[in-house]
Amino acid sequence: MSAQAKRAEKVAAYLNGLYCITAEPLSCGRENLDVVRAMLVGGAKVVQYREKDMPMQRQYEQCLKLREMTREANALLIVDDHVHLAMAVGADGVHIGQTDLPIEAVRALVGAEMLIGLSTHDIGQARDAVARGADYIGVGPIFETHTKSDVVAPVGFAYLDAVVREIRLPFVAIGGIKQHNLPDVLTHGAACAALVTEIVQAPDISGMVKELRQIFSAQTT
Repeated sequence: MSAQAKRAEKVAAYLNGLYCITAEPLSCGRENLDVVRAMLVGGAKVVQYREKDMPMQRQYEQCLKLREMTREANALLIVDDHVHLAMAVGADGVHIGQTDLPIEAVRALVGAEMLIGLSTHDIGQARDAVARGADYIGVGPIFETHTKSDVVAPVGFAYLDAVVREIRLPFVAIGGIKQHNLPDVLTHGAACAALVTEIVQAPDISGMVKELRQIFSAQTT
């Protein structure tokens, strides 16, 4: 099996439900290690490590421990933006944005096995991601979101619907998704969706993850 086929197989196996993302500044005083441990107890199978302002040394130390935790839980660890950090800790993937290094450069750095995800905000970007070899794309922000400072305007369901119609690459719906609107996102064709504050701010993180996973399960039955 080729490296590309192996990556496609991994994406198909894992990116079909809840996609969890860290945000320590929004986690009600809890550190990422405690938050992710609770996510994994709740059954999370994909964790993206996303920290915009934390010192890199601390990010590295956290990711080393998260790599151990996710391996033990048979979950993927995806690092946001920082290609070198993903490589240093042996992450399963790296997720980049439209203004980061191009996919071809990232692939040359990380090798053939690591997954590469790319954030997209319109159908032209999605088509470009397919042509340039992304393993999956982020589609959004679906709704208004304030979890990061450089967010673009909401794309709504119009872009999500266009991706479902045209793009055959796996994707993660993202941006302002909460427990109450997750069913609508899934109804529009998303098989995988990312939630941030709904999870990291929950008093019972593992319980929230379980509840969200039940929404995905109900949608597929």
